[in-house]
Amino acid sequence: MDYQRTDLDCGIRILTEHVPGVRSASLGAWVGAGSRDEPPELNGATHFLEHLLFKGTPTRTAQQIAELFDAVGGDLNAFTAKEYTCFHSRTLDEDLPMAVEVIADMVEHSLLNDADVESERQVVLEEIGMHDDAPDDIVFDLFNETIWGDHPLGRRIQGRADTVAAMSREQVHAYYRLHYRPGNLVFAAAGNVRHDDVVDAVGKAYAHAPAGPTRVARTGDTAPPLHNRIHVEQRKLEQSHVVYGTGGLSRNDPDRFALGVLNIVLGGGMSSRLFQEIREKRGLVYSVWSSHTGYAETGLFTIYAAAAAKRVREVLSLVRDEIARVVEDGITGEELARGKGHLTGSLVLGLEDTGSRMSRLGKGELCHNEILSPDEVVERVKAVTQDDVIAAGRRVLTQQPWALTVLGPGDGNGYDEFVT
Repeated sequence: MDYQRTDLDCGIRILTEHVPGVRSASLGAWVGAGSRDEPPELNGATHFLEHLLFKGTPTRTAQQIAELFDAVGGDLNAFTAKEYTCFHSRTLDEDLPMAVEVIADMVEHSLLNDADVESERQVVLEEIGMHDDAPDDIVFDLFNETIWGDHPLGRRIQGRADTVAAMSREQVHAYYRLHYRPGNLVFAAAGNVRHDDVVDAVGKAYAHAPAGPTRVARTGDTAPPLHNRIHVEQRKLEQSHVVYGTGGLSRNDPDRFALGVLNIVLGGGMSSRLFQEIREKRGLVYSVWSSHTGYAETGLFTIYAAAAAKRVREVLSLVRDEIARVVEDGITGEELARGKGHLTGSLVLGLEDTGSRMSRLGKGELCHNEILSPDEVVERVKAVTQDDVIAAGRRVLTQQPWALTVLGPGDGNGYDEFVT
């Protein structure tokens, strides 16, 4: 991965990767602020602010921003996560200067007018309502609240309807000015780009920003406590949606590659043990899978399934059996090879997209404080042994506590055995 980096005096970091043979350019402005940075009464402020930055600046209206990208066939969008926010675009290479200018203007000079705050508040409330109507999405929010309790990582990225409805324009604006500082920004670009051109464009946009320090990557202190709780929420659905899980590894933990292989073996694909045993062999579910997410100081290892209410306990028993089998017996050499091949293949295929390359730069700098080349990641995955996978599996899967969330029909009784 041949990338270039420049640090501006104001604290902004700029990273670019030239990708031969393409005419596109992907750009991202990465902000080191996510839902975990919000006080409880402002839960949802980061996501609300993401919306508001599209509403206009002193030099451009919301419609003009949209027209600029539509006129060149480009895309402009954004997303909020627990630890960062990203405003990103994809355009032809010749339109990259426009994209830099507009995104920088949005990030630095958004007006947050009272009228825009109120109109967009309704949009966000509609989005929260739509999210709440998707049980396979909301069940993960409920699980985070169940296992993390009041810790900021347990808060919903979109916030709750009551907190979004209550926060004032002044509160959101203060949050904006606190976190959207140059030292908390990373601009990343990949595609048919020239590094010096991107540096010039960002530098011009922030020409009047005072010198300031660059924020170091978030590391966290001690891992937040986990709770062995059960949350059952009854809804009139055709299926019960289940999330069962425990703590995981932080995003920089050296065992994360071994755990990634274990995740593929246990529930990361159609050949995984959970998929083959619970869906293919027994036909109890349509969907079952496992995942791991790493944060600054901790992580989550979760297993999701959707099944008829009368089958939930049987599915959970089978999940627990497969976990025990992995912990006690480890994995086979064939599973090791397949897991490593899945991870390396997914990585390489993903890097054929300039947006993925841009994201690797932005997240690597903002969250990991290092940017591993694809070859470095592949080598680390290839170096994983069966013993490494077994050790990582036992480290994560044998720990306590476990938590469980069930959303859907049913009486909600009889789950205690899965979290004790």
